[in-house]
Amino acid sequence: MGTVALAVTEGMLHFELSVAYEVFGSGPVGGATSWYELAVCGPESVRVGRFRLEPDHGLDRLPLADTVIVPGWADVDAPPPAELVDAVRAAHEAGARVASLCTGAFVLAAAGLLDGRRATTHWAHTAVLAARHPRVAVDPDVLYVDNGSVLTSAGKAAALDLCLHLVRLDHGSSVANAVARRLVVPPHRDGGQAQFVTTPVPAPDNHPLADLFPWVLERLDRPLTVEDLARRARMSSRHLGRHFRSVTGTTPLQWLLVQRIRHAQELLETTDESVDTVAAATGMGTAATLRRHFNRTVGVPPDTYRRTFRTRTATARESSTRYPLQT
Repeated sequence: MGTVALAVTEGMLHFELSVAYEVFGSGPVGGATSWYELAVCGPESVRVGRFRLEPDHGLDRLPLADTVIVPGWADVDAPPPAELVDAVRAAHEAGARVASLCTGAFVLAAAGLLDGRRATTHWAHTAVLAARHPRVAVDPDVLYVDNGSVLTSAGKAAALDLCLHLVRLDHGSSVANAVARRLVVPPHRDGGQAQFVTTPVPAPDNHPLADLFPWVLERLDRPLTVEDLARRARMSSRHLGRHFRSVTGTTPLQWLLVQRIRHAQELLETTDESVDTVAAATGMGTAATLRRHFNRTVGVPPDTYRRTFRTRTATARESSTRYPLQT
């Protein structure tokens, strides 16, 4: 859906570039009705980390894309290349959605796209970004910031969170979740979540809770207790709690609540079911209980979330074929 251009020059971080390429270059397992047209744009040959990369197009093609991704910038002490800054600014002026991954925020800031906006970058560089660009409201405590046409992410794993967030906006939560399953990562972490997260990526499938997780996810409409989970896992409640802390970084009940909220988000995005029905389907019992937990976790009530997400998704889809990249 739409065109995604990766803006690359000498000095880009290969991890963030690879994350974006993996997410937007390959759809979910089983395919989707439509997917992105991906283009790598930059000079004829650039060095990314220890690798040499030959882009498909020049930076002059960025304004033709629907979405421009600026990967992490290695040397934040040096100003980013003027040609990259100019091309990113031109793309935004042409109507492209521009997103930076990690220290790619320094490129967006140099282009003036973050002036008067809230933004983030890797926690180790937020102070430098704020000092160099005082008109930017730098938030060091979030995974990513969505300003609509301009988005920024924190470092490393948060780059993947932002990429999945974009897929979620464009294709809906079901497709984003399918992409996450292909990549074996959590389907969704809210942008407002703190950067310091214990075990953000799940452990390999050989951990003691590997069989428990899918069993729980198939029963989110039922009242489940810690004792129920412990019994299924064939261990004591105390032992279960220790494993949950090790694998997920949180408690069994908190993990279960997050799964219920995620499922509620998906139902609100993809169905017209009432809040009462969604509450029952997610094991919340009543609409009042769902609203209380949903509002506290997501930051808005379920009805507002449904209206906002559907409006933004529809807008993104309407503009997705605006300027196809030419070969």
